[in-house]
Amino acid sequence: MLDWIAFDADDTLWRNEEYYLEGRAQFFKILEKYDLGPEQINQFDRFEVENIPYFGYGVMSFILSMIELIIDLTEEKVHPGDIQEIIQLGKRMLTHEMVVFQGVEELLETLAADYPLMLITKGDLFHQQRKFKESGLRPYFRALEVVSEKDSAVYAEILQRHEIQADRFLMIGNSLRSDVLPVLKLGGWALHLADHPTWSHEDDPLEGSSYKRCLEAEGIPQVRECLLQAGLIQD
Repeated sequence: MLDWIAFDADDTLWRNEEYYLEGRAQFFKILEKYDLGPEQINQFDRFEVENIPYFGYGVMSFILSMIELIIDLTEEKVHPGDIQEIIQLGKRMLTHEMVVFQGVEELLETLAADYPLMLITKGDLFHQQRKFKESGLRPYFRALEVVSEKDSAVYAEILQRHEIQADRFLMIGNSLRSDVLPVLKLGGWALHLADHPTWSHEDDPLEGSSYKRCLEAEGIPQVRECLLQAGLIQD
C-alpha cells in the first residue's frame, strides 16, 4: 500500500509541450528571413539541451536559447525587431491559457480522499506556481515541490524531508527520464503515462524489465484502474 502519491505537472495534469512546439515553429519562421540552411536551423534542439546546466528548464531557458542561437547564426547581424518578436513569443508562452487534461480533477478528487497528494515539477518557480494556481487543482494537494532537476538525489531529499519510505511512494508522470526511472532506482513505485506528450529529451528507454514497481497506463482516465489492479489502492 501507499502513504503518498505524487504527480508531475506539465503534460501530466495539463497541456504544455504543444506550446513549445508552436514556439519552435514560430522561431524557425523567424530564422527563414536569414537564408539559413536546414543544418543551421536544426541546431536549436542541441542549443536548448546544452543550456540546461546554465538556465534550467522552462520558457525562460527556451527563449534565451533562441536568442543565443539567432545571434550566433546571423553572426550578430540579427535585426533588433526579431529579438523583440522572440521576447514577445516568450511572454505569450508564459501567460497561455491553462488546459487541464480530461479526467484529471475527477482522479485527484478520488485519490485525495484517501491519500495525501504531492505535485513535483521542475522549471521556473514563478511560472510553475502561477500554472498551479490557475489550474484550479491546488485544493487536492498537500505539498508542492518545484525543483531544478528531477533525479534520484532530488527525490531522495524530498522523501526524507516529508518522512516517506520509498516503497510506499508512487510517482505518476509522462517522462521516463524525470518521473519514472529516478523513483524506481530508489525502490519506489512509478506509473508512466504512455500516451501523454513528451519532450524528446525526456524520452529515455526503460532499461529493461528489472523494475518490479513500474506501472504503465495510456492516460489519466486509466490511472485508477491501473492502481487497483496493482493492489496499490482499494476500491
